[in-house]
Amino acid sequence: MKKIYLILLIIVACTSPKEVIKINLNDILDGYTAEYYARNPMAATANGINDYNDQLPINITEEAYKSNIAFCKKYLDTLSTIDVSLLSESEKLTFDILKYRLETEIASNVGGLGLYRPVDQFVFSFPTSFATLASGAGYIPFKTEKDYRDFISRMNAFPTWIDQAITNMQKGLELNNTNPKAAMLKVPAQLKPLFEAPIETHVFSKPLGQLPADLDSSSAAQLKRDYQLVIEQKIKPAYKKLHDFIVETYIPNTRESTGLLDISGGAVEYALWLKYYTTTDITADSIFNLGLSEVARIRKEMDSLKLSVGFKGDLKSFFQHVKTDPKFSPFETEEEVLDKYRSFESFMTPQLDRLFNLRPKASFEVRATEKFREAGANAQYMRPSRDGTRPGIFYETVRDPKAYNYIDMESLFLHEAIPGHHYQLAIQQEADIPEFRKSYGNSAFGEGWALYAESLGKELGMYTDPYQYLGRLNNEMERAVRLVVDAGMHAKGWTRERAIAYVLNNQPVTEFVAEQRIERYMVTPGQAVSYKVGEKKIIALRDNAKAILGPKFNIQAFHDEVLKDGSLPLVILEAKIDRWITNKK
Repeated sequence: MKKIYLILLIIVACTSPKEVIKINLNDILDGYTAEYYARNPMAATANGINDYNDQLPINITEEAYKSNIAFCKKYLDTLSTIDVSLLSESEKLTFDILKYRLETEIASNVGGLGLYRPVDQFVFSFPTSFATLASGAGYIPFKTEKDYRDFISRMNAFPTWIDQAITNMQKGLELNNTNPKAAMLKVPAQLKPLFEAPIETHVFSKPLGQLPADLDSSSAAQLKRDYQLVIEQKIKPAYKKLHDFIVETYIPNTRESTGLLDISGGAVEYALWLKYYTTTDITADSIFNLGLSEVARIRKEMDSLKLSVGFKGDLKSFFQHVKTDPKFSPFETEEEVLDKYRSFESFMTPQLDRLFNLRPKASFEVRATEKFREAGANAQYMRPSRDGTRPGIFYETVRDPKAYNYIDMESLFLHEAIPGHHYQLAIQQEADIPEFRKSYGNSAFGEGWALYAESLGKELGMYTDPYQYLGRLNNEMERAVRLVVDAGMHAKGWTRERAIAYVLNNQPVTEFVAEQRIERYMVTPGQAVSYKVGEKKIIALRDNAKAILGPKFNIQAFHDEVLKDGSLPLVILEAKIDRWITNKK
């Protein structure tokens, strides 16, 4: 890296000003990307960069946060030497995205976001997500003997990560910077199978069922022994150590309260999370008030739908009817649920052609969430591999197929698969953009696009069943309710119980689902509000473009413009669409 930077300085000294700008920007991008992946081996693997597949970073130390601040400042200082006026439009976009990313990383690391709360019950908590990767269901390659040996190295490093997480959580207890007890009570049940399961059925052993075909029997037997030995000697004890610490020390001493207001510096931290997730300067009060307005609007539409289907009774009774009437749970098996989801793509194809020019090449699959991580999981999407060997995957939790309520299946598919996350993330990976932009993401853009995709349902021929449209309204209501309860808990002192009651009063969900959602928001402050903020921005940009361009407005071209450059901070997306409108005029 030092050699690259020295060469850059020599080039700067020996070339004309215009040439300096061109070479300088390219070298900055190459240097930043190479160093970023070296510092973030898991991100490298996820993006098909296999140089660091044997490394598991311990990136939850105070030193790691300080190091990342220095790393980002170095590249931010380098960017400041560029004369932006000499860049092309595409280079300016790349410049703006990298600058924004560096500034965001500095702010979040200076604020120590998440440092003392590295473990929780939500599906993205690293101990749980690492088990998912170990199962072979994620982006970790298990194709060659080297792949297995590389992952053995990562498993060997896992106890060090767990030890650091325990150290951080212990310090969090001392600093009054902890996750709430109600959420952490879910964690022990998630960890137990990861140290109690016999080696034959252990989730980490799953890749051993598909060893490389070119291994001879002796090599295969040795690899299997080595692999299982690490699971028994490193993985299981690490999970048990974390489990015991959480049960014996953390849960008895963590806070009974709900939101960030009760922890040291909580109000400031919440403002940082809102900035991080929404890529805007929106305040907690604005979030809360927007939520109240959206909830009122959607309730009015739900009331109209209730009347249209002839239901007698108030909205709460209607919710109860939808939750409990057996006709809304028509499935017998998990596969029946998954097959219903799989049927939607072909049905929508003619309408997709009318709304989109740009379509991803990557395929996708629908799968059930693995049982070991089901307790804390929601529906989610996993992007495809760069090399095309793994499709995009829409995971849905099907705990009891006979109790699975079908009313929001269409909107969920639009969100997680097509044209939601699958379109946005696969198109980004396939785009002709600099490498760092292929992996860059922010919640407001990604989740905002997915929620916007739900709004396209009628244009895609979906929601002909009024109860499926109720599902759409319910999902939109969920994102509106999030604004109220997230800001309510983290900025206005709402309790967990008050937030759960608010969900139940505005949505046809069970108490279990309401609790699960609220406990998610408790440990991921600000993330849940990004959906509605992003969706409203995309809708506003579309409406503005239609108003200005009139007959020149083309919905396919608008969607292409939003998607073709990958994930963008909302402020950069807005400026980009404004330029597009001007050029169209």
